[in-house]
Parts: sequence; structure tokens; C-alpha cells
Amino acid sequence: MSRFERMRRRLRRAYESGRQSARADRIDPDDAPGESAVPSPSTPGPAAPAPAPTAGVAPPAALHNSTTSRDDADVPHALRIAAAWSWRLIVIGLVAWALLKIVGTIRIVIIPLAIALLLSALLAPAVGWLLKAHFPRSLATGVVLVGGLAAVVGTLTLVVNEFIAGVPELSDKSSQGVRQIQSWLKTGPLHVSDSQINHYIDEAQKWISGNSKTFTTSALSTAATLAEVLTGTILVLFATFFFLRDGNKIWRFLVRLLPVAARWKVDDAGRASWATLGAYVRATVLVAFIDAVGIGIFLVIFNIPFAFPLAALVFLGAFIPIVGAALSGGVAVLVALVDSGPVTALIILGAVIGVQQLEGHVLQPLIMGRAVAIHPLAVIIGIAAGVVLAGIAGALVAVPLIAVLNTAIRRLAARTVPDTPPDAVVVASQAP
Repeated sequence: MSRFERMRRRLRRAYESGRQSARADRIDPDDAPGESAVPSPSTPGPAAPAPAPTAGVAPPAALHNSTTSRDDADVPHALRIAAAWSWRLIVIGLVAWALLKIVGTIRIVIIPLAIALLLSALLAPAVGWLLKAHFPRSLATGVVLVGGLAAVVGTLTLVVNEFIAGVPELSDKSSQGVRQIQSWLKTGPLHVSDSQINHYIDEAQKWISGNSKTFTTSALSTAATLAEVLTGTILVLFATFFFLRDGNKIWRFLVRLLPVAARWKVDDAGRASWATLGAYVRATVLVAFIDAVGIGIFLVIFNIPFAFPLAALVFLGAFIPIVGAALSGGVAVLVALVDSGPVTALIILGAVIGVQQLEGHVLQPLIMGRAVAIHPLAVIIGIAAGVVLAGIAGALVAVPLIAVLNTAIRRLAARTVPDTPPDAVVVASQAP
């Protein structure tokens, strides 16, 4: 036995003997049952009689377990609870406001990283397939990233070429549509004269001339925005590459920064959230593709110009749930109205509404599943908050962020303990 162990046992025996002596001092076993022990400083004597109440003076209020002074006891219990909730909510609100200010300040970094996470969740299965085919990790990541980038660039090239080719024809038809509207204004129920039409045109020209400074400022801000977009695109590519290649190492490093007791719980919640994010992104891509194909078929059948660019716009808009596909479908309806008249536009509108109903009632519940099911009210609030904080990019990131937080909070709040990892090594200390 070591010297330290012997000293510890001696201290333990001295402590136990001291406790027994203190108990013997409080209660003398030689006292008779009818006799009372002599009060000592450690043993209080008989309770003093309660003071007689004074006429005209209210008795003092009894202290509650949660109060520390008589002033607190005089405050109603409900008011004390409300005050306690109020200052805690104020602290939480201040912390949330500070976080929003920080996010708004560095959003040029946070938004590209969020988009890189979405792309990583989408491309991670392809990297896994190449790793199973014995590709080196860096090579597999590079092949998948270059392939995805080539697909995006090729699609944008086709969209731009078709748009450039169809602009002259659409411009002619737009002029015809404007003349038809002028004719309807003259001969229709409004009976607008030529002088009134010219007056409205002059007012529009004056408004444009008066707001030219605003347009110039908007152009300059657009140039700055393009620079930010270019910087963000480069950051997205680099972040996506390293997330795909070293994502597991990065996550383990972050988990090791936490206390040991919280690591397994946070790791379990994080991996479940990553699975939710991957399921959401892949399901959204599939739903967006079905929306684009469905609306694109009607555009081709009715020979609407820019069928492929409009279908691509519907595909991109479907990544913003509920409102994205509806807005992009509205653009298709406007093009059909200008090109083919109101009857065809109504048919395209019916097709857009039908595809939206199919998405909302069949595709979303069937493909998304219960793993990423979010209430529509939460989706609308999240999109609105994302638009206010970060514009279109915020609307794109808001819903997957809500889905991830939903899964993480549910896992962290669960009472079950995560399973022990199969490669965990448990080290037990030897008994003395």
C-alpha cells in the first residue's frame, strides 16, 4: 500500500471518529426518557413562545421557499414568476439580436459556407460511390466537383443561347401585344383617348428621368453585388471541396472542443442532422426536376418560346418551397400571354397550378417523408426571415436550416443515450 493511501485512510478514520463524538455530545444516552437534555450551543433549546399579536398591526407574512427576504414575500407569486420569465426572455432576446448582427456583418462568408454545405450534402453520395470503387479521396472529390460544375455551366450556356436566339421574336410579339392593349383601351369599356394614352406615356418618361440617379446608384450597387457574388462563388467551390474531402475530420475536431460528457450527444445530433440535410437536398432536387419537366412539357406542346429557359427557371425556383415554383411559373404564364394570347396563358396557368398541387399533396409527402416534414407556417416564416436577412440566398438556405435545427433539437432533447461507437475504447481504473 502506498504512503498516499495510508494517509488517506488515517484521515478517513479521524473524520469518522469526529462525527461520532459530535453525535454523542448532542444526545446523552444516560438521560432518562422523561428528562430533557441540557441544551448546548449545537442543540437548540425549547422553542420560544410566539409573540402576542399587537392590536391594529398585521402579522408578518410567512417567507416562501423561493424568497430570500420579506420584501419578496410581499410581492404576489404570479408577479414574481412573470418578472423571472421577463428578464430571462430579455437576456435571450439580446443574445439573439447580437447573433443576428454578427451574421449580418459576416453574411458574405456565412452564406457561401451554407451553400457549400447544401452542395456537399447533394454530392456526398457520388463521392461515396467513387470511394467504394477504390478512388483516392482527393481524386474522387475533384471528379465529382468538376462534373457538377460542368453540368451547371453547360445548362447555363444552353439557357443563355436559347434566350439570345429568342429575344428578337419575343420583342416583336411584345410590341404587338402593346398595340393590342392600346387598341383595347380605346375600343373597350374604358374608352381611353389617344391624348390620355400619350399623357400616361409622358408621365412614365418623366418618372424614369426623375429617378435616373436612383437607377445609377442601383447599377453601382449591382456592380458591387457582382463582385461579392464572384468572391462567394470562389469560396463556395473551395469550401465544398474540403467539406467533401475532410468533412468527417472537421466534424470530429469540432466535437472534441466540447466537454467529454456532451460529445456523444452532440455527435449523434450532428450526424442525424446531416442525414436530414442530405435527404432534404436530394428530395428537393427530385421534386424540382419533376416540376420543371411537367411545366416544360406544356410549354413545348403549346409552342411557347424559351421553353427550356423557363423550365430551368422553374427548376431553380423550386428550391425555395411554396413560393419559388409559383413565382417562376408566373413568369412562364406572362411569356405565354405575350406570345400566344390570354387563352393559352390561362391553360399554362392551369398547368402551373396543377403541378403545384401535385407537388404539395403527393410529391412532398411521398419523397420528403416524415424525416424532414416541417409545418408550412414554419416554412413561410423562415423564408420571410431569410429574405429580410440575406435576400434570395437567405430564402434558399432558410428551410434546410430549419429542417436541420428541428432534427438536432429533437435529438438533443431525447432522453435516450446514444449508442456506444463500435470503435470506442473504454479504459477503467484499477481498484485499490
